[in-house]
Amino acid sequence: MLHCPKPEMHSKIWIESSVTLSPEEPLVEMPPSTKSGTLLRSSTGRPSPLGVSQLGDAVNFSLFSKHATSVTLCLSISGRSREFSKMESQMQEIPLNPKENKTGDIWHVCIENLPLSGVLYGYRVDGPEGWHTGHRFDKNLILIDPYAKLIEGRRVFGDNNEKMSRFLGTYDFSSLPFDWGNDYKCPEIPEKDLVIYEMSVRSFTADKSSGLEPSIRGSYLGVIEKIPHLLELGINAVELLPVFEYDEFEFQRHPNPRDHMLNVWGYSTMNFFSPMSRYASTGGGPLAASLEFKKMVKALHSAGIEVILDVVYNHTNEADDEHPYTTSFRGIDNKVYYMVDTNSYVQLLNFSGCGNTFNCNHPMVMELILDSLRYWVTEYHVNGFRFDLASVLCRGPDGTPLNAPLIVKAIAKDPVLSKCKIIAEPWDCGGLYLVGRFPNWDRWAEWNGKYRDDMRRFIKGDGGMKGTFATRISGSSDLYQINARKPYHSINFVIAHDGFTLYDLVAYNSKHNEMNGEGGRDGCNDNYSWNCGFEGETRDPAINALRSRQMKNFHLALMVSQGTPMMLMGDEYAHTRYGNNNSYGHDTAMNHFQWNQLDARKESHFRFFAETIRFHRQHPLLGRDTFLTKADITWHEKNWDNFDSRFLSFSWIPIFHLQMTSLLEEFQASKKFMRWLHILQFSFMQNPKLKL
Repeated sequence: MLHCPKPEMHSKIWIESSVTLSPEEPLVEMPPSTKSGTLLRSSTGRPSPLGVSQLGDAVNFSLFSKHATSVTLCLSISGRSREFSKMESQMQEIPLNPKENKTGDIWHVCIENLPLSGVLYGYRVDGPEGWHTGHRFDKNLILIDPYAKLIEGRRVFGDNNEKMSRFLGTYDFSSLPFDWGNDYKCPEIPEKDLVIYEMSVRSFTADKSSGLEPSIRGSYLGVIEKIPHLLELGINAVELLPVFEYDEFEFQRHPNPRDHMLNVWGYSTMNFFSPMSRYASTGGGPLAASLEFKKMVKALHSAGIEVILDVVYNHTNEADDEHPYTTSFRGIDNKVYYMVDTNSYVQLLNFSGCGNTFNCNHPMVMELILDSLRYWVTEYHVNGFRFDLASVLCRGPDGTPLNAPLIVKAIAKDPVLSKCKIIAEPWDCGGLYLVGRFPNWDRWAEWNGKYRDDMRRFIKGDGGMKGTFATRISGSSDLYQINARKPYHSINFVIAHDGFTLYDLVAYNSKHNEMNGEGGRDGCNDNYSWNCGFEGETRDPAINALRSRQMKNFHLALMVSQGTPMMLMGDEYAHTRYGNNNSYGHDTAMNHFQWNQLDARKESHFRFFAETIRFHRQHPLLGRDTFLTKADITWHEKNWDNFDSRFLSFSWIPIFHLQMTSLLEEFQASKKFMRWLHILQFSFMQNPKLKL
């Protein structure tokens, strides 16, 4: 291990670039820390690895910035303070000499006598000025290291007393390695056998009805307490909404129509290496968050449940040029980290819908993404990743779509990531829709958006959908039977976090997003929903019975389809968001799992969902790694071209016979009008427990 030289040594120190510390170069002494009185000393340091690393008893800092003209390391040895201005005034600042502390585009310095944990750090970075340059340097800001492994800031989620809290990097080289246990084994569930449960760490247990102590509600430890529910439901993989550090108060930093909301979904990454610190219990901070995240993963793995992370590499929290929230990348090297068009006044290209687009195929940004993914696998033992708006990863620096994007290939071929599940959301907000066409190297699975839309349309009774429905339920071979792709590369879903819940899909014809503050303009308009005769909540027993039946129809269709099924947290008890199909900003019962409602529906709705999942997992035919052939399936059907035909019957040999009929029934939805309703009926011959 390399050590920074002490004053009396004056010996050479080798670094990866073969740059050496001159024998004549003195170590720089800095004023003692106001807390410890320790005299800090600095030396050249080394450029690799990026971020913070331990060199013997010293600490090395390394930062990439191609266009910076000056970099200053800022240290707070006294630790965290609620008053950032007071803490900032007490920080020690170490300007880096570009002739001595720079190798290529990497700025680096090594600090002796620095505590091995509890130190907060950041950087002041300066560079070319002028809007037209595309740079956004501001030496007045202290910025987060993109490679920081832990982030210190606000300790308690939604704490109004620290609404405007600043965030800094920190590190821990003094704690013992996490004990995974001698008998620990990471599950390696074949992709064909996965049943995915999309969920939010915070929303899963934040509600009082969870029955948990307030100190662990909405935390990683809270998830551990509810593993028995996941086992009873029968899923074997959780897909966690973003758990990278983000600022839940980002909407409230300036007056705007959304400044009443808290970001509870987390699709606004501040740093790609650090676990969300406010998901720690009792406001424990970043070290506790890291430890408790590992405990959660270990507990889930011990229960045979894999952990897939929803990751957001398409944009960051730093917003746009109109209302920038500069915390890291923008101030370190805007033209490298983001797609920028200097010929436009609004220079940041926006394919994410969030004001900026990460420049994923730039060599240094690509390295950052790969390092981040590897870190979550090696340090936290996660099993895979779902990439939000993954089509952004298929764009070049100017936004042009790429046929063979380097970052997508690198992820597919990386030796560390080779055993991971990698799932693309194959579209972005710039119209690059790649369902069935996402560059995949036979490794990438996809959220099958066509499955979602086609299943919704058939089951609600749209005409002309029978043939398409048959294709979707039998594995979407029109999309995925190419090269060496498999049926399980289709992630089948009817419901996901964005959009209607399953109950709202059968209770609302239109979105009701007024509480979001944007006049109902946000959220998707093409929901393919049907309210079963009445918009919203009703006490009409016939309508409620029909809605219950339709929810079961959707779930059963999902679980008997070829491909990998995914369901949304809360659908197992019919959670409602009251028609809001874009509820990202509501840290309330709108998003929180309602455990009392689960208890009330345990023997009816929940039981059906759990038994259907169990049926899916017990029958290998429903988890194939090859597409169906004529020898596997018999279609009892002749009216494929009949637009009005809604009857479909087939047998999967030798397991079961499935008959699906969309009937027209006359139903009185209210006293004022009559309505024809389309009802999908399943005749399921195999399992008598599955009752509609």
